[in-house]
Amino acid sequence: MPLLSCQFLTGYREQRLAHLTLSFITMGYVWQEGETQPKEVLPRNLALPFVEVSRSVGLPPILTHSDLVLANWTARDPGRPLEIRNLDIIFSLPGGESLRGFILVIVLVENAAVPGIKALVQAVNAILQPSPESLLQALQRLRLSIQDIKGVLGQMHDYADPDVFYAVIRVFFSGWKDNPAMPAGLIYEGVSNEPLRYSGGSTAQSTVLQAFDEFLGIHHSEESADFLHKMRDYMPPSHKAFIEEIHSAPSLRDHILSSGNGQLLAAYNQCVEALVALRSYHIAMVTKYLITAAARAKGRRPSQLPGPPRALEERGTGGTVVLRFLKSVRDKTLEAILHQSG
Repeated sequence: MPLLSCQFLTGYREQRLAHLTLSFITMGYVWQEGETQPKEVLPRNLALPFVEVSRSVGLPPILTHSDLVLANWTARDPGRPLEIRNLDIIFSLPGGESLRGFILVIVLVENAAVPGIKALVQAVNAILQPSPESLLQALQRLRLSIQDIKGVLGQMHDYADPDVFYAVIRVFFSGWKDNPAMPAGLIYEGVSNEPLRYSGGSTAQSTVLQAFDEFLGIHHSEESADFLHKMRDYMPPSHKAFIEEIHSAPSLRDHILSSGNGQLLAAYNQCVEALVALRSYHIAMVTKYLITAAARAKGRRPSQLPGPPRALEERGTGGTVVLRFLKSVRDKTLEAILHQSG
């Protein structure tokens, strides 16, 4: 492979495409022998351009959610609706149709979140004006968007096989930080003599739920909040800036409580309840695709599927002990329910 030069890339879209390309080659290279024999050195002809383009786009030199999902889809017919049969992924890894389904369902989840993200902007403006009618409408739009996300996420059961996800796909999303399979990290040849450590891909790298949490004023435990904040460094800088902008806006909770408006309070609580329901559904899905699939993999006779990735047993690919984290995040969301004073 020749040493690629980033000077031939014109514009942000090409830089993002280059980051996507190099991240897929990197994951395929590091994990090609499975998690028992990961490569410990990324060759310079891969490491140098990957680190260079990463600096240009403000992302770390590893596969992120914004690569795997946000930059990795194309519409077969741009004039038709965004649905699985009209979409394709650009780059693939082992996992066949299950990988394609996994990525594209999350693309559709992000798409279902668009009205919710727009509702946050409408709501912040409505608080500043102030306009109770506009705020109420924004909260209703946010609730509908969260409910749509949950509905779309349900398509995962139809398009991604849990056993293929667990035994084949998942290792390629794994990072080299907080991962027992690569405790030292990865040496980027020609970049650093010391190994560098980066977390693997994780849903926590999506801007959507972090922005919703900031807007609704949901406070997570110190451990969970610390992980979620670290994951912001794996988002495109403009996405991270959006979350911080929502954080610095006037408090929605304080506004609703001081307004004494029962309709706003009820609409707020419906948003929180929808988010709790989504997080409970996500827990059930992770249980199916991770915990139950792990138990099945242990009991399976040698077949066409490789043995289970042991180092990642109970961890998400971002390096968290996954169920404890998800349950804590869900329970803290529930605690945000407001009660009418007086």
